[in-house]
Amino acid sequence: MKKFEGLLMCTDLDGTLLRADKTISRENLDAIEYFKSEGGRFTFISGRMPCTAWDIFDIIKPNAPFGCINGGGIYDGYKKEYIWAERLDALAMDIVDDVYNKLPTVGFQVNTLDNIYFCRENFAMQEFRKLTGVPNLVRHYRDMDEPVAKVVFGVTSEEDMAALIETLHSHPEAEKFDFIRSERALYEILPKGISKGSLLPRLAAHLGIDMKKTIGIGDYNNDVTLLRAAGLGVAVANATEEAKAAADHITVSNEEHAIARIIYDIESGKLKI
Repeated sequence: MKKFEGLLMCTDLDGTLLRADKTISRENLDAIEYFKSEGGRFTFISGRMPCTAWDIFDIIKPNAPFGCINGGGIYDGYKKEYIWAERLDALAMDIVDDVYNKLPTVGFQVNTLDNIYFCRENFAMQEFRKLTGVPNLVRHYRDMDEPVAKVVFGVTSEEDMAALIETLHSHPEAEKFDFIRSERALYEILPKGISKGSLLPRLAAHLGIDMKKTIGIGDYNNDVTLLRAAGLGVAVANATEEAKAAADHITVSNEEHAIARIIYDIESGKLKI
């Protein structure tokens, strides 16, 4: 039996596998290849859409489908098709109406299963395009003719973030959806019950892997459910306090080859799973 056979390792991308400059260290890449060669299944679960994850997919070559949309989809990157995906109820656009009318400085985008449409511009949306390289597809949020996966809002100040959260959560339909802060400047509407943590058992079942043999790695608030659900939840040293509190173990930072450290700590027995 190979060293990592029966294990499923799922990492977040930004702030976890990726360094601040959005690259992946050679140490991490070599360790990932070693993990896979010894029978482990390695993939990622990200808030990203498939269209913003291709560069990373091509570099790490996961040997399992990856999770996307903050838990809203499982995607086969080799066949380029969804294995499973959840749709956002159209009632979400009633909540978006409130933000549109009350908070003119908040930018936002609508993510369909295949595209990202920019519905109101601000600096946060410009930065998003710069970092992801996606085209500036412009469409009104009420004119979507594709299945919608989530809505992402972008703010440029903590004051705007507080106002956004208050507006979203006070809407009469708010209880029908889930919300998550996925980055410092981004806040999302997701289908009810969708999270990285809810996706992990679905992915593990698809692969025939025992949940006790899963490893979840993350750094931000949208990783909290993943860290709690995994057989072994590991937060990187640069993680938020919420993520650290949810983890079973805290490792080195994303700048210090965290994925490699975890793999070799499992091999040495320092981390038990």
